[in-house]
Amino acid sequence: MTDIILLLHALSTFAMLGIIWFVQVVHYPLFARVGEAGFALYAQTHSRLTTWVVAPPMLLELATGVLLLWMRPEGVALWPAIAGAALLGVVWLATAALSVPRHKILVGGFDPDAWRALCLTNWLRTAAWTIRAVLVIVMLAAAIE
Repeated sequence: MTDIILLLHALSTFAMLGIIWFVQVVHYPLFARVGEAGFALYAQTHSRLTTWVVAPPMLLELATGVLLLWMRPEGVALWPAIAGAALLGVVWLATAALSVPRHKILVGGFDPDAWRALCLTNWLRTAAWTIRAVLVIVMLAAAIE
């Protein structure tokens, strides 16, 4: 059972790693090119559809990340699970406190300051998920030794 938890955790973390890098490097920068006339509808649709893509892996990652604090495969140390859980806290807090408020501004129409702040503060989530992926690799390596 613990192997399955770690595997599901790895899959969800790597899914979010790919998503966050795509969003950071491609998707958010392109917001500025949508055009003011259609931006509000674009931002509303973006928020609704993105939730369908990111909610399942984020929730799975959170659930399995918490489980790994108590249930780890043999050989997997507690420290990467604790560090990973702390970074999950960073991701969820940054999402709620930094990203969501800026998206709420943008659904009303393109706001250059909100857009720049979104692009800048999203680096925190990008870094956290990147470090989390490294921690997951450490746990996977320990589990297969």
